[in-house]
Amino acid sequence: MPHWLQLMLDSLPTLLWAALIFTVPLTLLSFAFGLFVGLVAALVRLFGPKPLVAVVRFYIWIFRGTPLLVQLFLIFYGLPSVGILLDAFSAALIGFTLNIGAYTSEIIRAVIGSVPKGQWEAAYSIGMTWSQAMRRTILPQAGRVAVPPLSNTFISLVKDTSLAAAITVPEMFQAAQRIVATTYEPLILYIEAAALYLALSSVLSALQTRLEKRLNRYGGFLEARS
Repeated sequence: MPHWLQLMLDSLPTLLWAALIFTVPLTLLSFAFGLFVGLVAALVRLFGPKPLVAVVRFYIWIFRGTPLLVQLFLIFYGLPSVGILLDAFSAALIGFTLNIGAYTSEIIRAVIGSVPKGQWEAAYSIGMTWSQAMRRTILPQAGRVAVPPLSNTFISLVKDTSLAAAITVPEMFQAAQRIVATTYEPLILYIEAAALYLALSSVLSALQTRLEKRLNRYGGFLEARS
């Protein structure tokens, strides 16, 4: 068996374990919390009082306008200077959540705004309150439109979790770095790590396509084209 293949096979369990224990949980938790933050931020932008709108706009401006790696460094290495100590995983989770929240808030704001005004009027005409109209009429319609951009954000997050290695989170990429430090085979190990990220992204992309087709089964461009 070639040396490079044997090295890949030997390191594969370690990389998969790191992905299972750190990469996948970090991705799922960050996206779930970020989606909640984004929904709240979007609703404030659309319907909140002006002072809160200004705060949310400032938050979005900061986190969309600065690099994610810098944000992680500020949270993990900078906050201890003011007495806030966080372990690496918690710092990464907070950083990814706030970053994802800023981006998803703009997606959610746009898709809610894309729902025709007549849908609001129809909901009110049958006696719904604002919250009922939002929950039963607006969000279900907006959710279908939001699936593609939110899915793309989720897939990007899977890859971005590799940045957590910079703040010592022992996720998959850092596991590869540690093996490189003992084997001195960076090309082979980094190709293997890249292949695993590619496999995860490919699976998620396939699931995204199936979900989009399912949501468009009652009509729309995808079904008309097929």
